[in-house]
Amino acid sequence: MDFIRIQDKIISWQKIENTLQKVLSMRAKGFSQQEVADRLSIDRTFISRLEGIGELRKGQSIACIGFPLSNKEEVNAILEREGVDFILLMTEQERLDFVNQRSGKELLNELMDLIAEVRRYEVVICIGSDERLKLMSGVLDSQVIRIEIGTSPITEDKWLDPGVLHKVLRSIRSAR
Repeated sequence: MDFIRIQDKIISWQKIENTLQKVLSMRAKGFSQQEVADRLSIDRTFISRLEGIGELRKGQSIACIGFPLSNKEEVNAILEREGVDFILLMTEQERLDFVNQRSGKELLNELMDLIAEVRRYEVVICIGSDERLKLMSGVLDSQVIRIEIGTSPITEDKWLDPGVLHKVLRSIRSAR
């Protein structure tokens, strides 16, 4: 066990960690802050501050699908840094490989799985051609934010301006 001396007190790291884990576990299970505070004999405002310290993002769950992107790694890094929950980005070659390396049945099943996965998110950022964006908007129940990178059919990778992506992410945050 790790102990820390603070003036005349001895503090147990283990006890602090165990309590924090209990607090967050109970909150994740749906207990209110007050219920957790009462059960663990701690102050409710401590729980609120604890959640504030650890909060990465408040509000809507976000997914992003985009292809074909020449700056896929840069876009992915921005989305990860901003806490986007689900990211599926491809270059044109990756998109072609995705389609060509599967049988029709496998492709259909995988696409259905991906659609089901993405429909779980409240906001979906779709990056692609005009026609693909219309198709994705029709398939998804979520709020779809479309970023058009060209007219169909797109046969080569397109560069997405990171400023456009930052603007979209700011608009999502301000809408909460």
